[in-house]
Amino acid sequence: MKLSVLIPTHDPQYDLLGRVLTALRAQTLPAADWELILIDNASATPPPAELITWHPLGKVISAPTLGLTHARIAGCVNAASPVLIWVDDDNILQPDYLEIVLDRFAVCPNLGAMGGKSLPLFDTTPPAWYRPGLAPLGCRDLGDLPLEVAWVAGTARFYPDCAPIGAGLAIRREAMLGWADRVLIDPVRAAFGRTGNRLTSGEDNDINLTLLASGWSLAYEPRLILSHVIQAKRLTLDYQRRIARAAYCDFVRILAIHGIVPWPAVSPMGAILRRIRAWFSHRAWSGPGASIRWQASCGQIDGRVAIPRLLSRQ
Repeated sequence: MKLSVLIPTHDPQYDLLGRVLTALRAQTLPAADWELILIDNASATPPPAELITWHPLGKVISAPTLGLTHARIAGCVNAASPVLIWVDDDNILQPDYLEIVLDRFAVCPNLGAMGGKSLPLFDTTPPAWYRPGLAPLGCRDLGDLPLEVAWVAGTARFYPDCAPIGAGLAIRREAMLGWADRVLIDPVRAAFGRTGNRLTSGEDNDINLTLLASGWSLAYEPRLILSHVIQAKRLTLDYQRRIARAAYCDFVRILAIHGIVPWPAVSPMGAILRRIRAWFSHRAWSGPGASIRWQASCGQIDGRVAIPRLLSRQ
C-alpha cells in the first residue's frame, strides 16, 4: 500500500459521511494502492463496517478516548502505509487528491506534511451578516502557486502562513509518529483537538510545529482541492463567537508550548481590562461581525494569560 486515508468520526451524520465516502470511491488512485480507515471516536453508536465494505482494504478501528487528538494517534498507530491523508467526515475530496499527494511526496523527500485548498460548500444560505474569515471554519485558499517552508537553524522560529490545516492534511507517517510519541506523554498537548461539543482546536498547529522542529518542511499544494461542507449549525452567531474565541486562545497556547511568543503575556487582572478595551475598540455592540471579532480578541487574551505557565514547562 502506498498511502492510508483516515477518517476520524464521532457520532457521524451518515448522509454527510456517505458523500465523503462516495468521493473517496471515485479516486483515480486504484483502491489496491491505499487503505481506508474509519476511526470511531467514542460514538454512542459505532459506525457499521458495512459503510466501507466496497473498499478491499477498508476497516473500522476504535479510539475510545474522546477527542480528535486521540483519534489521530489511534489512526497513525494503526495505519500500514508511509503516507497518511486525514479526511474529516465533512470533507469531499477531488478525484485526483490521492494521486497528487503521492506525486508531491515522491519529488520532495524532506517534505513532512502538506495541504491544499479547502473550499466552503454551504448546505444552506449563510446569514446576511456572515463574512468569510470572521471565525475559523477549516476553509482556505492561498492561491494557485505552491508554497513550501522550513525552519532555518539559528533563526527565529515562526508559524508559517502556508502550514497545512487539519482538513485534508497529508503527512508522512514517520513524521506524525514523532508527534504522537510526544503527545502521549503530555496531557496538556493531548487535550487539544475537537472533543465532543467542546470547541478546542490546535492539534494540527501542534503537529506542524513538531514537524518543523524536527527538520521537516511544510507545503501548500494548490492542486489539492477539497470541498468542506459547512452546515447551518456552524453559521449561527453563537457558534461563530465560540469557535473564534476557542481557536484564537488555543493558537496562542500552542505557540507558547513551542516557545514562540509573538504577543506578551498578560496577568488575569490585566486581561479583564484588555477585554473591556477590546469591547470598545471593536464596537462589539454594533453587529454580529463586530461581536465575533471581539470574541476572537478575547480568545487571544485568554491564551496570553496562560503563557507563563506554558513556558515554565520547557
